[in-house]
Amino acid sequence: PIKAIHSSRRKASIPNNPHFNGEKRAVNFFWLLEMKMAGFSHPLLVALSVFALVAFNPSSVDAKFAKSTYFTWGAHHASMSSNGEDLQLVLDKTSGSAIQSKRAFLFGSIEMLIKLVPGNSAGTVTAYYVSSTGDRHDEIDFEFLGNVSGQPYIIHTNVYVQGNGSREQQFYPWFDPTADYHNYTIHWNPTAIVWYVDSIPIRVYRNYESQGVPYPNKQGMKVYSSLWNADNWATRGGLEKIDWNSAPFIARYRNFRARACKWNGPPSITECAVSTPGNWWTSPAYKQLSFAKQGQMKWVRDNHMIYDYCKDSKRFNGNMPSECFKPQL
Repeated sequence: PIKAIHSSRRKASIPNNPHFNGEKRAVNFFWLLEMKMAGFSHPLLVALSVFALVAFNPSSVDAKFAKSTYFTWGAHHASMSSNGEDLQLVLDKTSGSAIQSKRAFLFGSIEMLIKLVPGNSAGTVTAYYVSSTGDRHDEIDFEFLGNVSGQPYIIHTNVYVQGNGSREQQFYPWFDPTADYHNYTIHWNPTAIVWYVDSIPIRVYRNYESQGVPYPNKQGMKVYSSLWNADNWATRGGLEKIDWNSAPFIARYRNFRARACKWNGPPSITECAVSTPGNWWTSPAYKQLSFAKQGQMKWVRDNHMIYDYCKDSKRFNGNMPSECFKPQL
């Protein structure tokens, strides 16, 4: 399916999410507090304390849709608000619509607030993902599969490495994703990929490249989102078709943020992965979920997961992907 992409190049900063901001600012604040308690009270330390609280203020980051993205198709009926912070993608009989970022990234955090198509959304797909280009592309997906009125959406996730996917996991949301905006975040670093919904992790894909498991760490990826007609497969395997009497279908977006390492070609493979203070996504806090976050993810997976490729032995004729036998926390 056609998807839309857009990326923005901006200074790496701390993501505007509770599971990022609080932890990162706490790391800086308590490090400074330890220094002061140890007797280091130089004026420079006071200045650094102020900087730590100001520099990581999420309001200091400008990442409006109008500045960071552009329409790739369907612009004749999609729209951005005058302040550049809000977006509507539209699907009707003439076409769907899509955006993509102006820049590509390698590692960091990508997030959006999305309110999905309400009512009878059967046959529609709202896609939100990062991807490189070409036959051997890398890709990390959120896709939201519509359904008939009264039936739940499906949150579909996947990972492609060098053009190969087939790593799907699917979930029912534990909320109504059409009633309000919800935060969907892709956090990606040299250690792992984590999919978050409203700061709750629902899936982790860890880097076992050293053990022969492919991992997306050598291609810059842009950010895409699209709303399109997928009624040949999206709802009950294509049994439920789009009801065009319900058109236009509208997905609404707010607060696109790409707090990530800007891709500048092959040198970025090393530059974005090296562990430095500027590459905040490489810090120990982001190498493994906290116990609290692991508990949240277990709850989601125990109660709301509906498909896991690692449990579909029939599909793989018993020859399961090797990552299915490795810890993913």
